[in-house]
Amino acid sequence: MLSFLWLKGEFRIFNCSISVASPSCCVKLIDGMEENNKKLKLFARPSEYVYLIVGAFVAAIGAAVFYTPGHITGGGATGIGTIFYFVFHIDQGLVMMVVNIILFVIGVHFFGIRYGIKALIGSTLLSIFVSLIGSITNYDGILDYTDRMNVLMSAIFGGVCMGIGIGLVLKSGCNTGGTDIVAQVICHFTPLSFGSVQFLFNGIIVACGGFVMGLEGMLFSIIAMYISSQAVNFVLLGFGTNLAKALYVISEYHTSDIAHRVIKELHRSGTILHGTGIYTAKNKEVLFVIVPNQQLQRITRIINEEDPKAFVLVTPAYEVLGNGFESLKKVADKEN
Repeated sequence: MLSFLWLKGEFRIFNCSISVASPSCCVKLIDGMEENNKKLKLFARPSEYVYLIVGAFVAAIGAAVFYTPGHITGGGATGIGTIFYFVFHIDQGLVMMVVNIILFVIGVHFFGIRYGIKALIGSTLLSIFVSLIGSITNYDGILDYTDRMNVLMSAIFGGVCMGIGIGLVLKSGCNTGGTDIVAQVICHFTPLSFGSVQFLFNGIIVACGGFVMGLEGMLFSIIAMYISSQAVNFVLLGFGTNLAKALYVISEYHTSDIAHRVIKELHRSGTILHGTGIYTAKNKEVLFVIVPNQQLQRITRIINEEDPKAFVLVTPAYEVLGNGFESLKKVADKEN
């Protein structure tokens, strides 16, 4: 059978047998711990521990302090926990834990132990924090809900907290489980897209919440889920990433001059692409350069000084890996 050991920030899996002759039923590792163990490294950097813990706590604040007191149903296991709390008076965190354990088994079966463990860690922390905060606040929140405007405030701030929290957990390499696992399984065996299946499941949960807590609560839930999704995108694509801009510069006669100044003044490199104008049918050189956001103004000034008639296309680059930016190996190692 398999035995799991948490050691120095990683799970290690060993082949072992259980001896029933000993009164303590101790576990013996029979194939050699160092020779035959398989390392299941979950965290590449210490900051990922911080992302995981802080993210789970912030998301729990969104659920226990804003969503549940405001009768707002989120998606996934959080929404299921909210419904069970109001219908059966069962602790929301406990329901989330049970749901995610079931989904953990499904995730391991279809996607392997690494995926399942990461989902279990994130979802377990979230469930524990929800129960802890709920026991402190009695799921009454911090707002006065006799003023209906505060329900809207709960949808807004709950969505922000939930989105930021989930985003941080995802940046740690873990996830918060939930119906995402079921959606991925269905997508694996059907032509349906992940977004469509996830939307369907969350829509069903929100609709059930509306049936239990009223139409108004369902509408506020939709607002909260939209804000949450935007906050997740902000964290994943903005916070802590190497935001940069990609520029395509088409200059009639000054491409080399611009490229030289980019190297000399900005200490950046680039690539000269060769194209053909579809109207003039003339061959053109296209300078492709990526610069950090803080250098965008400087490179714009350089282009203008060398060729005020240049054509420039600027597009966002949410993450840039390689020479001069974040190490490609470091990012790749996060998944190992």
